[in-house]
Amino acid sequence: MNNRSANVASTIPFDTKKLDDLLEQAGIDVLIATSKHNVGYLLGGYRFFFFETMDAIGINRYLPVFIYAKGHADRSVFIGNKLEGFEKQLNRFWTGVAETSWMTGPEAMHSAVLHVRKMGVASARIGVEMPFLPLDAADVLPSAFPDSRLVDATMALERLRARKSASELSLLKEASERVVAAMQATFSACRPGMTKHDVVAHLRREETNRGLNFEYCLISAGASLNRAPSDQLLGAGDIISLDSGANYHGYIGDLCRMGSVGKPDSELEDLLSEVEAIQQAARKPRRRASRFARGRAAATSMRRRNRPCEARSNCRISTFSPTAWGSSVMRLRI
Repeated sequence: MNNRSANVASTIPFDTKKLDDLLEQAGIDVLIATSKHNVGYLLGGYRFFFFETMDAIGINRYLPVFIYAKGHADRSVFIGNKLEGFEKQLNRFWTGVAETSWMTGPEAMHSAVLHVRKMGVASARIGVEMPFLPLDAADVLPSAFPDSRLVDATMALERLRARKSASELSLLKEASERVVAAMQATFSACRPGMTKHDVVAHLRREETNRGLNFEYCLISAGASLNRAPSDQLLGAGDIISLDSGANYHGYIGDLCRMGSVGKPDSELEDLLSEVEAIQQAARKPRRRASRFARGRAAATSMRRRNRPCEARSNCRISTFSPTAWGSSVMRLRI
């Protein structure tokens, strides 16, 4: 499985001052995080292999809990599943308290209540991830803290994770490059008579072979704009669009690439060259304050000078925002 358990930080792995500021702005005293992505981030990249794919267990579900008291990072607590006792034996968790005694969400939340009380910190405003907190676990909090108010901490945590470290940017870049390499290998394998299901299955294998966890692939082929995998057959000369996301150590490379079944004709190559020139004009380094406005102006100017589609009533090109790694992302309708 693709997880970073072996390299989890032994010290606090995130910017505590930034988190404290965000919690203050959100009006939160104590944070109770329950999403796998945020709990993993707060633990320094940890992801429990057993529930990597599916959260259900018996008639309930896996619910990791991370408790953080504003201004008291040293009192942080992690509450995990019983099976995570094996991870605890390997010192995967930096928190002073790591409890692995429960199997269900309500059990984990009852334990969280006890730990919040032991912290001896203000708990009038409890931050939770409302989109990632099951109702049976959420119901534990109002009865335990009748005088407290639940505050949605989702955006505070999103803003915390939005500021990427150099190591995170490296992981994102690596994930993106591996996805692109998998797509290039897949395009090379495309042949007339293959189905879209066949293409997606091949891409899944290519991504897996590159150490990625395949997440999804949107695929269109030929004249159809339907992007779901299907039994649609590829024909000679068909244009294929692959839009795939794959996970690398918790970070997703999400890119789109175009290809053709067989060598593209000269008209298509000319169209792609024009799109590439327009997008590259928009990517030239700019001063931060005017980067977007100047980039858009440059691209618009070049587009007005080069109108490859005006004489072709049967084609349309729509360009989308480029990825962070200088990738050309486009959709062509022929």
